[in-house]
Amino acid sequence: MFTIKPRHEKSGLEKAIDELLKEMDTYDGDSESYSLLADQLVKLYGLKEIDKPKRISPDTLAIVIGNLAGIAMIVGYERANVVTSKALNFVLKLK
Repeated sequence: MFTIKPRHEKSGLEKAIDELLKEMDTYDGDSESYSLLADQLVKLYGLKEIDKPKRISPDTLAIVIGNLAGIAMIVGYERANVVTSKALNFVLKLK
């Protein structure tokens, strides 16, 4: 429902990671150049985590669903039994 469709094209950051991994294949695991490339790879993956889209928190989703269910119950009750009240007063405020 709130998911983002995956892209099939690679971004510049993903291309840089792929190129770095290909370059790392040419070195031995014990060499100093390999450790420098590994440090660069860690930095690139850190940047990739920053670029990820944020997902909706399950807590926020639960609050919204609870508020909508409460409003639906109040409106349903008011439709069956005439009571004058405001349903929006019972809605929890997001912080």
